Amino acid sequence: MSSPVLLLIAHGSRDPRHAATVHALTARVRASRPGLRVETGFLDFNAPSVPRVLERLAAEGAHEVVALPLLLTRAFHAKSDIPAVLREARAALPRLRVRQAEVLGPSPLLNAALERRLYEAGVRPGDRSSTGLVLASAGSTDPEAIAVIAEIARELRHTGWCSVRPAFASASRPCTEDAVRALRADGVRRVAVAPYVIAPGRLPDRIAAGAAEAGADVLAGVLGPAPELARLLLDRYDEARVRSARPVPLSA
Repeated sequence: MSSPVLLLIAHGSRDPRHAATVHALTARVRASRPGLRVETGFLDFNAPSVPRVLERLAAEGAHEVVALPLLLTRAFHAKSDIPAVLREARAALPRLRVRQAEVLGPSPLLNAALERRLYEAGVRPGDRSSTGLVLASAGSTDPEAIAVIAEIARELRHTGWCSVRPAFASASRPCTEDAVRALRADGVRRVAVAPYVIAPGRLPDRIAAGAAEAGADVLAGVLGPAPELARLLLDRYDEARVRSARPVPLSA
């Protein structure tokens, strides 16, 4: 019996770097597990859309799809947008089984990818004790998503950084520049900014601008097609398959 198709669902952006990064991540996932069919669909701005990908898969005879959101927290898109799109697809394509996998974060693999980007930007492992870190995410109005970012910042603080502060590019406070300035006010001499985002676009550019405005010493790149991220995508895919295979308990 063939494995379910893995459908990576990205938000989409008018910035061409966004789709290019998503496709590079898709290619890394394919290379990590030869034989697994991996497709990409977008919620907005880019083609193909999620419904069009599902229609094509059904027409080609696919029976099962694991839809995996390229999202780091369970915010609006994971709780509302994507489930709505998938519900409509199930109604329109009753022979195609579609299930939604969990979002990516939090995960030690995301923290490892974040640190990879920091090291690539010039931070050395021995610099942690003298470096303050700004964990800069896209931001959300969802309290659950904000709490997750704050918890990740606390976890990173215990890995040796002299201080870690969360920051947000939209919807929440503090912004990146304010977080950098707060670390300076606390006496931190060297500050690194780590964008906790997958692909380039408007909000990552806002993070970069805030880091430059406040004079951060290091700005890491976005997570992009990091090998740790590709591994995490396959882990979430496998978890979704295991959940689906569990027998439903009989009621008493």
